[in-house]
Amino acid sequence: MSEESPHSSNGGTQKSWLSKIGQMLSGDPQDQEDLMDILREAKDNHLIDSDAFAMIEGVMEVSEMRVRDIMIPRVQMVVVPHDAELKSILPLVLEHGHSRFPVIEDDRSKVVGVLLAKDLLSHILSDLTIRIEEIMRPVSVVPESKRLNILLKEFRANRNHMAIVVDEYGAAAGLVTIEDVLEQIVGEIEDEHDLEDDEEDYIFRRSDAEYTVKALTPIEDFDEYFSTDFATDEYDTVGGFIVTRLGHLPKKGEKVVEDRFRFEVLKADSRRIHLLKVKLLDSADD
Repeated sequence: MSEESPHSSNGGTQKSWLSKIGQMLSGDPQDQEDLMDILREAKDNHLIDSDAFAMIEGVMEVSEMRVRDIMIPRVQMVVVPHDAELKSILPLVLEHGHSRFPVIEDDRSKVVGVLLAKDLLSHILSDLTIRIEEIMRPVSVVPESKRLNILLKEFRANRNHMAIVVDEYGAAAGLVTIEDVLEQIVGEIEDEHDLEDDEEDYIFRRSDAEYTVKALTPIEDFDEYFSTDFATDEYDTVGGFIVTRLGHLPKKGEKVVEDRFRFEVLKADSRRIHLLKVKLLDSADD
């Protein structure tokens, strides 16, 4: 009769999971949902923790997402004119605290370079009249349709941290940073310059009928901005409002129609909603 070690039961369970994963990888190709089911069961059996599972899930989602899904729209970009003098843009640089700024010519649709905040240091004490175009760096351009996993590889290979997203006509449609991509995997990365207390940082007007709204927007602020009456004791934020309406934590792409609004989840992970698109139905092209 064979002897059984004290940990044989746990070891058998672990071996079973490794066998399942091995069979899946060595057999016929499986879809991502099958893989996630195995990993979800492994999490439930405490073979991987919730944070590890959330990151794996984020990696899988990144392989399916496009740049257009996470880019910062053109109207929200903080830009500097190419012919501006250094002294004229210093207040803007200090106010926003970004490390990189798109440099534009004429309007936001034409980005001609990138200004690195660190490049300003060597000129602040010597020549405040120098023009931005003299110290700007080349701009990296990517199409809206590029997959995020490919973009991340390019960021790493080229040592870029920001790219301008262009539409089919070659005009700037927005920007994307390496931080935006990484947040899809690890969740929101808070920055010391991220503002949470100003309504203007919560709600962004993209057109007369469409808005981008942070899920952390206080529901009272949303009511005041749109003249609605959604606030109750059940939730404090717009994200809480959406979760309450759906009855579960939604994934990207899920929608809620309420009153004259259609809410669409633009960005979410396994822990919470991050960003929503809000469209006025009476102005929508349905």
